[in-house]
Amino acid sequence: MLLESAKNIGAGLATIGLAGVGTGIGIVFAGYIIGSARNPSMSKQLFTSAILGFALTEAIGLFALMMAFLILFA
Repeated sequence: MLLESAKNIGAGLATIGLAGVGTGIGIVFAGYIIGSARNPSMSKQLFTSAILGFALTEAIGLFALMMAFLILFA
């Protein structure tokens, strides 16, 4: 009973990182939109950087989710 409660609390704490990921993705694409609005000719290069930033930020979210599942089911 106590171990199950501790697992649920630990998994909940591990998912806190997902809130930061959502914020990070918003910041990445906000920077892309602002950069494209200021200099439309750089839009293609900025889009490449935005997709790279999105992928790296999303990877952190997947690691946090994986840790939550490992805590729950391992």
